[in-house]
Amino acid sequence: MDTFLQVVANGLMLGGLFAIVAVGLTLIFGIVKVINFAHGEFLMVGMYLTFLLSTRLSIHPYLTAAAVVPALFILGALTQRLLIQPLLSARDEHVQIFATVGLSTALINLALLIFGADIANTPNYGLRSQFELGHVRILEGQLYVFLAAIALVIALQIFMKRTTIGRAIRATAQNRAAAQLMGINDRFIYILSFGIGAACVGVGSALIAPLYPTSPTVGTYFVLIAFVCVVLGGLGSIPGAFVGALIIGVVDSLSGFYIGSDLREAVVFAIFLLILLLKPSGLFGTRMNLSHVSP
Repeated sequence: MDTFLQVVANGLMLGGLFAIVAVGLTLIFGIVKVINFAHGEFLMVGMYLTFLLSTRLSIHPYLTAAAVVPALFILGALTQRLLIQPLLSARDEHVQIFATVGLSTALINLALLIFGADIANTPNYGLRSQFELGHVRILEGQLYVFLAAIALVIALQIFMKRTTIGRAIRATAQNRAAAQLMGINDRFIYILSFGIGAACVGVGSALIAPLYPTSPTVGTYFVLIAFVCVVLGGLGSIPGAFVGALIIGVVDSLSGFYIGSDLREAVVFAIFLLILLLKPSGLFGTRMNLSHVSP
């Protein structure tokens, strides 16, 4: 029983990590209606920034978030303004997807050009040390990631529900034409939303870098799992992405322990296919429910 509890605890901690990446991804999709295939590379950029700031300035990786989060916000905003915005009027919506795939490839190759294929290890400052919580052991850094994921979801919910800009974002997500008639600048909302989504992954970068080695392709694994979490929770649902991430984290951990580590990804993507076949709208029931943020 203790072993099972340990495996589940590991899965929940892993789910918290997936959630931070998935929340930003579903936020962008829910508002801009674009699947950002470069989201994992945004994470990679943030992790490299965390590595550089932490090693060159000898500061705690978590403190680098003060610079990494604004930098990722700017990267996301520029991506929307310069790459996605000109393509929103294109007849074929697949052009936008190809653009983000191209950006993903460009960022990976740019990282290879600058840093090479070698793995970069961010100082962990004791974040990989374990402590006991009842009958289970948890990495200190994983617990901080889990708590940060909860705080991020709550903060986004409050922002979307209680602020004027948040209401404008929800209105644009619900009906772009009606929002324009009410005087909302939809272009600004799209740029802001893309920036916020990228900033979320910037938070994740500072938290994940001390726990995982950084490489040009580090974002690929995280974003693939994040897609599964987003689809499971419901496209465009912030709480759904969080719940979906926890479920996928537990499934990943249980399948890796009881079936085999080489088959855990197969189990995760088998669940992904089942969701698409049986309930494509996800657990939360609607495709675009960012405009219905619960109190």
